[in-house]
Parts: sequence; structure tokens; C-alpha cells
Amino acid sequence: MIETEMDNWKNKIAVVTGASSGIGAAITKRLARAGMQVVLVARRRERLETLAKEIHADGGTARILTADLTREADRVRLCEETGTADILVNNAGLGWYGYCDEMSWQTALEMLQVNVEAVVQLSLTFLSRMRQRNTGHIINIGSISGSLPSQGIALYGATKSFLDNFTTALHRELTGTRVHISVVRAGPVKTEFGEVALLHENGLHIPTEKIGVTPEKVAERVWSLIRRPRRLVYVPDYLRLVPWLELSFGWIIDSVGPLLLNKQKT
Repeated sequence: MIETEMDNWKNKIAVVTGASSGIGAAITKRLARAGMQVVLVARRRERLETLAKEIHADGGTARILTADLTREADRVRLCEETGTADILVNNAGLGWYGYCDEMSWQTALEMLQVNVEAVVQLSLTFLSRMRQRNTGHIINIGSISGSLPSQGIALYGATKSFLDNFTTALHRELTGTRVHISVVRAGPVKTEFGEVALLHENGLHIPTEKIGVTPEKVAERVWSLIRRPRRLVYVPDYLRLVPWLELSFGWIIDSVGPLLLNKQKT
């Protein structure tokens, strides 16, 4: 990156949720390398401290803010303690794989609280501040599952579909301003997401977790959005074909979907 571009982002404040591992950790490292002051948000303080030390060792600036995004009080505190932000990356998310009728209500509620409630509350709060300053960018980490309803991830996919709709509508509201909102429609990513999903009651192994792209690939796409704002990007790029596949061949998934899910039960 040329020095003048580094100067454009130096000391800008970027808030990243779900920063303790995986995609969130990769994003914070990438933005810190660009000269931003990153605010690391997650529940696991020890992991945040380790990540912050790595960023500081590389010459970056990082601040830790522990929060459980299932709790409204923690979300309010996060907004109050952060103040203004130039970038908000809504990355935190919960998943679960299996027959939906076997999902406990507690698991479903936590998924809705993190994947939907937290995104909306943080987005509305920071968006208001960004509009007052007429500058800022919100980036939502979505999933290709939002465009491809699939067996085993009924509720998770629905939350990501909500994210697509929410982002698109706000993007259109913000036309003509210097405030931006974008969504990253990611395919499988090599993180501990699947392992965490298995910790929930009756959860099954997520079959695609080992064939995905690296978190760093997603982080680079986030950085490209910051440099050149637009409504959405896909990771990897070829996934832009998926919505068309659903329209054309969704009937095939209707037939084979149950077979794929039953295989996980055996």
C-alpha cells in the first residue's frame, strides 16, 4: 500500500465484533496493518488479550472490549464505551446444524440475539452517529446461505437472509451520502465455527467446514470494501452464481436435501 493511502486510514477507529478468533481476528489484524485503531469485541477476554498483544507487536493499536452480544445491556455498554467509530464490522455470529425441530429454544434464541438483534442495535446506534458526521462504513459479514435455503441451517440461513435484506435497504437509504453499508456473502470459511456449533444441544457436524477459504481471504475482501465501498461482495467470487442456481435448480435441492441431512445422522 502506498504511503498516502496509509495516511488516509491512520488512526481511524474500527469496531469489530466476534474478534477473538477466525474471521474477526483476521479482519482486526488487517485493519490494524492499515493504521486503524481497532476495537476488539468478544466474550473471551483471554483471546482478545492475546490478539491485542500480536497487533501491538506488529506496531498496531488495539483496544479490548469484552461483551456478550446476547445481552442487550452489554450491547448498550459497547456503544457507550466506544463512542464514535469510522468502521463497524458486524462479524459475530452463531450457527447450528441439524433438524430444526431438534434445536432447543435457548439455542434458537441466542442465534437470533447475536445474528439479528445485535446487528440491528449496533448498526442503528452507530449509523445515527455516522449520519451526524456524514462519514462512516458498516460492513456486515453475511453468508451465501442467505440466498440458498438449505437443510440443516434453516434458522441460521434465515438470519443471514435478514442481513441481506437489511443491508440492501439501508444501502439504498444512504445513497447520496458519505455513509456506506455493505454485506459480505461468504461461503464456507476455515474457522472454529463448526466446532462451536457442535457445543449446542443436538447439533451435528457441519459438512462444509473444512473446504472453505481462509479467514484472511475474507479480511482482504473487507479491506477492499473499505477502500472502494459497494453494496455487496462474494467470497469467493464464483459464489455470485448461487442465487441463480437456487432459482433454476432449487427443485433438486428439495429432493436431495433430506438425504444429505440424514447422512449426518448415521
